[in-house]
Amino acid sequence: MEKHKPYGVYERLFKRPLDIICALLALTVFCWLYVIVAILVKIKLGSPVIFKQARPGKNEKIFNLYKFRTMTDGKDENGNLLPDEIRITKFGKFLRKTSLDELPEAINILKGDMSVVGPRPLLVKYLPYYNEKQKHRHDVRPGLTGYAQVNGRNMISWDEKFDLDVEYVNKITFIGDIKIVLMTVFKSFIKREGITSQTSATMEDFTEYAKNR
Repeated sequence: MEKHKPYGVYERLFKRPLDIICALLALTVFCWLYVIVAILVKIKLGSPVIFKQARPGKNEKIFNLYKFRTMTDGKDENGNLLPDEIRITKFGKFLRKTSLDELPEAINILKGDMSVVGPRPLLVKYLPYYNEKQKHRHDVRPGLTGYAQVNGRNMISWDEKFDLDVEYVNKITFIGDIKIVLMTVFKSFIKREGITSQTSATMEDFTEYAKNR
């Protein structure tokens, strides 16, 4: 499979400017919400309020993803972080169910690390485990939401998720992006589905999944 190249007018000329406009609108219109969530995170979970983590972006370039933190720093007697399902709090679950934890990603969009719509940025440690087809999810900027997120999110398998990511990369359109955004609003804020998988608080580790394929 050849590396994806922008082929439509929307993808080549309008997608990035629209990303910038949407990010600026979010930061301006919802600045009050950012402040409220930040204060609540500080009170309930402590500092730092913003969680930063290295993620691979377009062409596998590494960037720092910004989110509101949703978990404590609880550790075991050996100083190792406790499992996610123990460290995530009731308030943290609320932030994830409503996707409020992802508000700071508007900064990533402004910086050019991300797009509003695209394959979700995953962990750097997963990079060696992608097959040739799956690697094409990194031919475009990762997204705040994506095609896989509105078609099962964490309830589908990794293979299904990556198939959807690559399908999106191969047919980016303005109408398609609008549909994904509208479906994201419906599924995240109304139905609130797909937040957890069958076996994990979020999604099981892809490295283990890849090793057992």
